[in-house]
Formats: sequence, C-alpha cells, structure tokens
Amino acid sequence: MEKITIKANVNAPIAKVWNFWGAPEHITKWCQASDDWHAPSAENDLRTGGKFTTRMEAKDGSFGFDFGGIYDEVIKHKLIAYTMEDGRTVKITFEEKDGTTEVVETFDPESENPIDMQRDGWQAILNNFKAYTETN
Repeated sequence: MEKITIKANVNAPIAKVWNFWGAPEHITKWCQASDDWHAPSAENDLRTGGKFTTRMEAKDGSFGFDFGGIYDEVIKHKLIAYTMEDGRTVKITFEEKDGTTEVVETFDPESENPIDMQRDGWQAILNNFKAYTETN
C-alpha cells in the first residue's frame, strides 16, 4: 500500500518545534484530531531505540487507545523515524527555512479505514501541533 504524506509549515524556529514535538508536557496539549478528543498522558524517550506512548481518548470516555512505538532513528532537529506497535513505519523530517520549520510526515496506512480519512486525521493532528506551537 502506498505511503501517506502530510506536511505543515510552522512559524517557529526549529529548536522550539523539536521541543514541542518531543516533550510529553507539550504532546498532551496538541495530540488530538478534533476538539472532542484529548491526550491525557504521554511518555516519550526521544532517542534511537527509545519508546513512546500517548494515550488518546474521546473526552466523553466512550473510546480510547494507546498510540505507541519504538524509535528507529532520531537525528536532533532533522529526523524522527519510528515503528508503531502494529509494525507500520513513520518518518518525520524537520527543516528550518527562513525562521519557519517545515514538518513532513510520511507513514504507512492501516487497512481498516479509508486513505482519505487517515490522511485527514493525521493532518488534523499536525495542524493542532502547528497552532499550539505558534501560540505558546
């Protein structure tokens, strides 16, 4: 199955973008696709071989899941590559351009949901990251 790519240009320097992407206290503020979801907890060991887990839940308590994996490669301010618990892979690149930072995520789709739905959901989370980072 073809990989999905999403991106955002964040109006912030790369050091801030990297910190807000990787620090659990920030992850819990931006890691949701819609306002009726939240991420009540996150753990992140952002290094090659490190593990991460983010708890994602509907605010009404009707559904939730842990999103996690292991980092395959981490190059500070440049690259994060990881394998999710279900075996799918994700690659995220960070590139600073004139005071903004381009974040590009490429990931393996899963087979349960339509490609457009997956792309839109991941893009919504990335858009939340952009908005949170730019306003904090």
